[in-house]
Amino acid sequence: MTGGPETHAYEVVEYTDPLCPWAWGSEPAFRRLRAQAEGLIRWRRVFAILFDSDDDPAPDPDAETAWYADYIRQVAGHTGAPRAARLERVARTSWPASLVARAAEAQGPLVAERVLRRLRESVFVLGVPADTEQRALDSVRGVPGLDRERLRADAASDAVVASVRADHAEARAPLPQVLDLQGPGPHPGGARELDDGEFRYALPTIVIRGPGGCRVVPGLRDPRAYTEALREVLPTAATRRRRLSAAEALDCYRSLTARELLLLTGAQEPPSGAVRVDTAGGPLWLHPAEAATRRTAGSVAGSAVGE
Repeated sequence: MTGGPETHAYEVVEYTDPLCPWAWGSEPAFRRLRAQAEGLIRWRRVFAILFDSDDDPAPDPDAETAWYADYIRQVAGHTGAPRAARLERVARTSWPASLVARAAEAQGPLVAERVLRRLRESVFVLGVPADTEQRALDSVRGVPGLDRERLRADAASDAVVASVRADHAEARAPLPQVLDLQGPGPHPGGARELDDGEFRYALPTIVIRGPGGCRVVPGLRDPRAYTEALREVLPTAATRRRRLSAAEALDCYRSLTARELLLLTGAQEPPSGAVRVDTAGGPLWLHPAEAATRRTAGSVAGSAVGE
């Protein structure tokens, strides 16, 4: 999952941001798509920097936080994603979380997925956005297999900074298909015009390239739209994957929303021993080992099913 503006003949490109509520709400569909595409096509994330470092500060931070918390509530109403009962503040910048997420890719795909998940949950479960270097590093404390000192060094390296800068530029050169895109709400995914006149991909946006051409799936979409786009671009793709049991999914992902549990397993009830974390948008289910690690790090509490 290396960053950069280069494109490949066979790839899925995910334009995202660790702190974007629409991207957080789309994770159930993307987890399923990643499982369908695994081993068949390259998956590349582009960190688009939703909250840029040169954005003007809000004249009234408290009012901005209240407005944005209500916005997250509205987004969660459409996506069914968990949300924090209280938002401490609007993220000051996406750069630290994006740098840490990119740096984690050097430690393998499993570590990278778990790091990015923790960064997303920092704001949408805990309400404390990972918008500084220290917050980003603290949010991933205890991720299995993660070398935090290496992560800290890599996130500050010239190579990782250049990689995320390239992501920033790539996200601001959207394909024509999403310019002036009109569609049904709540988030059709047309490119966003920025204050400087540039356009940026709406987040999230998926671009799939393969023998069947190029398909763009922007905004909030039904999970079937991603599967169909993958089939159209890569006709040989085995897009039907064995459905995991609830226990297998929890072992694999360690953190599941109710929507993910249903979409990935077909189950509405978590496996025995899963630790429930209540949020204002519904429960999050943690693997017992994950919950224990987070309790040690002081980041989350919960109760186990069957206790």
